[in-house]
Amino acid sequence: MKGARWIGFVAARYVSRGRRNSPSPVFSVLGIATGVLALTVIIAVMNGFQLGFIESILEISSCHLRLEGFSPDDEAKLSERISSLPGVHSVLPFRELNALLRGEDMIHFQFDGSGVRRSANIRGALIRGVPADALERDPGLAAKLEIEEGFFDLRGSRSIVLGAELARHLFVTVGDEVTLLSISGGIGGDDDDDDNFRRAYRVSGLFRCGFYEYDLGWGFASMETAAELSKETALPVLGIKLKNRWQDQRAMDEIRKILALSGLREEEGGVFLSSWRNYNRAFFGALRTEKLMMFILLGLIFIVVGLNIFQAQRRTVLERREEIGLLRALGASETAVRLGFVLDGFIIGLTGAGLGLVFGLLIAFNIPGVFSFMERGVNFFISAINSLTEWFGGIGGVEEFAVFSSKVFYIKEIPSRVIPLEVFLIFLFGFLSALLAAWFASGKVSGSRPAEVLRYE
Repeated sequence: MKGARWIGFVAARYVSRGRRNSPSPVFSVLGIATGVLALTVIIAVMNGFQLGFIESILEISSCHLRLEGFSPDDEAKLSERISSLPGVHSVLPFRELNALLRGEDMIHFQFDGSGVRRSANIRGALIRGVPADALERDPGLAAKLEIEEGFFDLRGSRSIVLGAELARHLFVTVGDEVTLLSISGGIGGDDDDDDNFRRAYRVSGLFRCGFYEYDLGWGFASMETAAELSKETALPVLGIKLKNRWQDQRAMDEIRKILALSGLREEEGGVFLSSWRNYNRAFFGALRTEKLMMFILLGLIFIVVGLNIFQAQRRTVLERREEIGLLRALGASETAVRLGFVLDGFIIGLTGAGLGLVFGLLIAFNIPGVFSFMERGVNFFISAINSLTEWFGGIGGVEEFAVFSSKVFYIKEIPSRVIPLEVFLIFLFGFLSALLAAWFASGKVSGSRPAEVLRYE
């Protein structure tokens, strides 16, 4: 037989007409499409949560690179030189100290007649001292901090910006005062009296970043305030943000050259340069392992679908022995006949993976809308049930349904992040599961002898 058009014709015929005594190829297509869709949506949502946490840590807390151990006199010079490097996006000096914050007193009425009791709301927090123009210097920090009330204003010597959850626990809001006690050291003077250890600061703004640990345990003050609170024990740190955080090793090499020219060396008791890979290593490793295991577990869907396709293809080879014998008798080679069955799997894999990818991306890019639609549908039936119950004289007490209620979860909506490489791998897994299954199943073709098949059929 000359030409190769007949191979595509035979494969398309098998797919469109199905197989005798076998499940329709449509079920194989739907199986692969379901697997690709599910894996695309689940991995996108997992990326949304994980990258949200990772970016909050990198943009707010650890930065991409941190330079520590230099003297305050070298701060401006190092900051200017590092900012001039081509791969550096921003450089922000800061100081950190731990402190106790005291908010508004709570008044408790004693029902036993003993009178009124007052108790203080005290909570520990990390106070980061930054320049007054920190948000202009560091656009990444500005993007992650959502100012919920007031302004990020640190120009006053007694101004402080608190996390929204921290302010809620202290029962303070914008314009109120909090008393701050530094754990790192006293404030001025040599006497260890109360006035030297505590001072009142006015809350100028409340921020929320979406990471509960920071919203509950962080505050921002001016660099001068941090130096005053710590008695200069908290040395300045340079938080360096890169244009590409994966090029951290190259940037570290360039910064080390600047340190050498400035007479500073990385040695014990000297300056210390570290990468984001060293901070929260256990947390980042746990997230990576979690994602890998989810990928593997959901990938089992393709193994199950591939096995089904393998069994169906083997059954097809056995059922169509006479057709195979006829094709071989007409001059078709063993490879050409086998290629027809492989092309059958190719069509199933490409169609299933393509459909799953399209619908998976549609859902992944519209996760909030999908869940909102689900909530409206469920709440419609709940309101109908409540109305019928009240109409018959009962009490409609079924509450409205919410997938992620703000009363229970610390998120406003489900995040989603699509990474092109991962989407391509998911599509490839779905497609190859059908193609490889068809290839191994079509091996039965090599065992068929045309003369014997035609004699007995």
